[in-house]
Amino acid sequence: MNKKELIERIASKAGLKKAEAERALAAFEETVIEALKSGDKVTLVGFGTFSVSERKERKGRNPQTGEEIIIPATKTPKFTAGKILKESVK
Repeated sequence: MNKKELIERIASKAGLKKAEAERALAAFEETVIEALKSGDKVTLVGFGTFSVSERKERKGRNPQTGEEIIIPATKTPKFTAGKILKESVK
């Protein structure tokens, strides 16, 4: 399912116009991004948790030259599925 199909299903299930569903999805995305940027977690009980994971600096290797390189530390978004979501997919 792509974003357009998701918007159509949200509009259908919630009884909204497609434009309203698109704005609601965009607002959800923006809100989650803002929360993660500020270091907060977003928890939707039963569905899952959006959080930020920190990766430490590590050594890597350039596959073309074989040269050892240092891969810098970075932060990455993470989603952990909740119990209801996990059980519904089984």
